[in-house]
Amino acid sequence: MASLKEFRMRIASVRSTQKITAAMKMVSGAKLRRAEESVTKARPYAEHLRYVLSYLLSRASDLQTPPPLLTGHPEINTVLLIVFSSDRGLCGSFNASIGRETQKIVQVYREKGTQVRILCVGRKTADLLKGHLPPEASFLDIIVDGLRSESAFKTAEDLAGRVVALFEALEIGEVHLLYNRFYSAMRSTFTNLRLIPVEDTFTTAEILPAAPLIEPSEEEVLQLLLESNITLQIYQAALESFASEQGARMTAMDGATRNAEDMLSRLTLHYNRTRQALITKELTEIVSGAEALGSG
Repeated sequence: MASLKEFRMRIASVRSTQKITAAMKMVSGAKLRRAEESVTKARPYAEHLRYVLSYLLSRASDLQTPPPLLTGHPEINTVLLIVFSSDRGLCGSFNASIGRETQKIVQVYREKGTQVRILCVGRKTADLLKGHLPPEASFLDIIVDGLRSESAFKTAEDLAGRVVALFEALEIGEVHLLYNRFYSAMRSTFTNLRLIPVEDTFTTAEILPAAPLIEPSEEEVLQLLLESNITLQIYQAALESFASEQGARMTAMDGATRNAEDMLSRLTLHYNRTRQALITKELTEIVSGAEALGSG
């Protein structure tokens, strides 16, 4: 049986941990509110850009030479996966789920004989993946905090420029964004968005009731939008991932705080029982000693 000193030390340790988890929950909650606001404001731009692209894609068959960003490089057997995770832990299964889904996707490409290159935005998933990926899945880079700062859009532009440069250098033929799409603090879903070639997810009827007037030409507008789309979708994925991370961390810290409270209740109960047993034992020894002296 643990001594009273050991119980007091454990109670103090758990209480200290509870203060930390409660503080982390409050910080994550504040960050989540700001992140959710950013996601809500940015999401219409990203979605409507995809709407317009979907309209232009429906007319791409009329183009004599479709832009490579539209069609990809089917002849190049290399795909780039841009994986978004966090730089820090204590956010439940947020990073582990991204790692598992990425491994599944890499396995599918491996069975097809496709080379995989990975660019991680966030340190945690890179740490999880490095020991589990096949040799042909090489890491291109690991970006830390770059898409979570005030200059996030500039960083997204730089990353988009790097992706386009790799594509134009014929090093990759296809690009995917892997991230968690934010819905609420309790819910986010893994999303695999094909960035190059553009994924056509909307029908023309869902986008525009009438054909728009496009100037100067559909080819020029399409080329401009394809490049802008890469930057905006990377930026949107970063916002979605960051909001999902904060929601997962707030939920995890709330659960940890509740568990600490339950543990404190159990430890306090055991401490009081042990203390009462020791007091009873001491009283019994005193009474027994007094009786022995009296009888002597």
